[in-house]
Amino acid sequence: MSATERSLQNGLPAAGAFEVQTSTGEASAIHAEQLCRHYRMGDTLIRAVDGVTLTVGAGEFVALLGSSGSGKSSVLNLIAGLDRPTSGSVIVQGRDLAQLSREELSKYRLRTVGMVFQSFNLIPSMTLLENVELPMRFAEVDRGKRDSLAHEALSRVGLQARMSHRPSELSGGEQQRAALARALINHPRLLLADEPTGNLDSHTGVEIMNLVREFNRQLGMTVVMVTHERALAERYAQRLIFLADGKLIGEEVNSAAAGQTGASHAIRDGARP
Repeated sequence: MSATERSLQNGLPAAGAFEVQTSTGEASAIHAEQLCRHYRMGDTLIRAVDGVTLTVGAGEFVALLGSSGSGKSSVLNLIAGLDRPTSGSVIVQGRDLAQLSREELSKYRLRTVGMVFQSFNLIPSMTLLENVELPMRFAEVDRGKRDSLAHEALSRVGLQARMSHRPSELSGGEQQRAALARALINHPRLLLADEPTGNLDSHTGVEIMNLVREFNRQLGMTVVMVTHERALAERYAQRLIFLADGKLIGEEVNSAAAGQTGASHAIRDGARP
């Protein structure tokens, strides 16, 4: 049985299972239109996101790149429903997040989005199994199912022998694997990763990114990754989107990562930064 077949048997979405259609008929998971997030710091207006329009296809692996302060993490937070736009819209799976209530956003973050951060954000007093089970408690998954599903998720990331350990007893790579298992436990349609290898050595970072790419390819999961490392983005992302000063300044199709022949990259909508 293939990994995709196993995922379907376990209730995970397969490629194409959660596509929505844009007005042009193109399959899309995320569409932001003139998205803005402004806030005041004293007398200064900070334009963290300033008129960003972009579309991410269902099942696509996209990287947002830019220097510190470019707005890439702010865009990710808006897609995650962790922040609300000042103006514009961000439509995910056909729903405009700006129009959702606080309760609806909570359910969206619980059921539609999985997030992985640079800091692992595991609860120190809990074992790995308990950490991974936690989102299922919030989702009111039957208690009898939680244990087996958490075991399965941790086995999927190679931590079957570490389930009873606490985060402090693990390496950074093992903690990030556990964070990834937790992010995927409720079978999200989107995986959002904010500098997921930032606290890892290069070898461990490659292991984590290979797992993310596997979920993207085998489960058809849409992935949006924030990074400042161009080499990392070019190795894994099918498309690179560049931001600066809260604006989208360029976009590049990565034919190598998309599985196409040739290593050349096509520049779209702006010059290479």
